[in-house]
Amino acid sequence: MPHYISMGTIPHKRHTQFHQPNGSLYSEQLFSTEGFSNDYSLLYHISPPTQIIGTDEPYDVLPRIAEEKMLKHRSFEGFKIKPEADYLHSRIPVLVNNDCHIVLASPTGSMDNYFYKNTDADEVIFVHQGSGVMKTMYGELSFGYGDYLVVPRGTIYQLRFDNADNRLFIVESFSPVRYPKKYLSPYGQLLEHSPYCERDIRGPQSLATRDEKGDFLIRTKKKGRMYGIHYGHHPFDVIGWDGCCYPFAFSIHDFEPITGRVHQPPPVHQTFEGRNFVVCSFCPRLFDYHPMSIPAPYNHSNIDSDEVLYYVDGDFMSRKNVTRGMITLHPSGIPHGPHPGAVQRSIGAKETKELAVMVDTFHPLSLTVEALEIENPGYTMSWAE
Repeated sequence: MPHYISMGTIPHKRHTQFHQPNGSLYSEQLFSTEGFSNDYSLLYHISPPTQIIGTDEPYDVLPRIAEEKMLKHRSFEGFKIKPEADYLHSRIPVLVNNDCHIVLASPTGSMDNYFYKNTDADEVIFVHQGSGVMKTMYGELSFGYGDYLVVPRGTIYQLRFDNADNRLFIVESFSPVRYPKKYLSPYGQLLEHSPYCERDIRGPQSLATRDEKGDFLIRTKKKGRMYGIHYGHHPFDVIGWDGCCYPFAFSIHDFEPITGRVHQPPPVHQTFEGRNFVVCSFCPRLFDYHPMSIPAPYNHSNIDSDEVLYYVDGDFMSRKNVTRGMITLHPSGIPHGPHPGAVQRSIGAKETKELAVMVDTFHPLSLTVEALEIENPGYTMSWAE
């Protein structure tokens, strides 16, 4: 999905001899999330990326489903997810289906003793709180408040946090995460009407080749199981790479909202898409400027999608009692709209400072046991006041 990048040292032609100073060959690796039929990168390792020296017994990490079928509006307090020192243990799935998992995490420590690879899913990691560096075989990505980190499946990475107060909203996608097709030219350039452009995309920096032998643990997730795979050399032993498949960062603060004379529908906020779901960014913006406009969103039917809204910061005129990190779920099959009184209160408002991430799924979501533990029980009846 991202555009072409070349880093480090690579040979003039692909699939040709590329010698190390000692005369041995560098090991070329093609990295793609869709076989040989879509975007890819070529990485050149000092040691073959196949040298496994040991494995650990896998353990189960499947989400624990509490409610598979339901039809009522729900709300959850995301910041009630308990902080955990370990990054992987801190990741708590709350809403899931066969297309994506929506996960909350509050890690207090960095990944110092292992690396991580998700072989099932691309990951979109939204940084609500915290800062640090994502280290990968492609180089480093610095991140902070408001960043989306988009990580292709199979990428080996480590997260290093600057402090212990971190909050992450994660979407695991079982299909490739892409720029929305409506923003792209036939040849893949982001068009003029897109709310962001290539200048806003931050690719990996600081390729630091690690020529180290030892015992390096890569925790690897596959089909709801976590495997411990031990490599005999550092996984970041890449001397150079090039291509179009790599992790990148995009800040929600660089999203340029599309506004109009009357209220604009949610698709104008679309940021990424996967199979059967989209990710949208609601950002500070001027409200509608028709003299008779109603800034509050109109009621809509929700026949074909579940709407998940993750509240980040600011004021939300369509909802009452919103807290940071709150999640609302408005399932398909039942209309939803502003809370009572919100429409009248919005008239005359000139702008909003709201910041939120929305995930619309086109197949229903199931609730996990952990989601029920952080639920706001009164939300369902909050339109009856």
